[in-house]
Amino acid sequence: DPYAQLLLEAMKQSGCTVFNDRHFSCENCDGCVSGGFDAATSQIVLCQNNIRQQSHMNRVVTHELIHAFDHCRAHVDWFKNVKHLACSEIRAANLSGDCTLMNEIARFKFGLKGHHQTCVRDRAIRSILAVRKVSKETAEKAVDEVFDACFNDLEPFGRIPHSKADARRAYRDFQNRDRYNANL
Repeated sequence: DPYAQLLLEAMKQSGCTVFNDRHFSCENCDGCVSGGFDAATSQIVLCQNNIRQQSHMNRVVTHELIHAFDHCRAHVDWFKNVKHLACSEIRAANLSGDCTLMNEIARFKFGLKGHHQTCVRDRAIRSILAVRKVSKETAEKAVDEVFDACFNDLEPFGRIPHSKADARRAYRDFQNRDRYNANL
């Protein structure tokens, strides 16, 4: 998957190599949660009982790898700073494919103008509420306060990948981004 390839390469370049047998865990989970990032162990948990399609698995892996990338590069205070959590959730919803038009149609959510941003905001709030015991108002306030900066932080993709083709282009650009400077 080009999304995962890019994120794994970016983490490696940031000094955080991921080992499949150490950093990924498949488990049965409660409710309808599909996965999570455990900051204490730097481990991505995939909820095998709630993931039924490869495309869903790819999105969950990408979403959680974005959290792992943020953990690696930004020293996120997951447990005490809800704004840090909000920022990573915004980035994950924005860059993972969670809010593609096809996914939103499958959820029976329609809209054109500003719909991607609305989806990202709503999914970030939902994710915060799923992992932290905070009020909806607290989650909304945190998302609203950091939304613009975090929505526009496109690292390591450099663009919002709306499709696998976009993700492949982003990965190719990422691999070649130092070539220009090397030729100067």
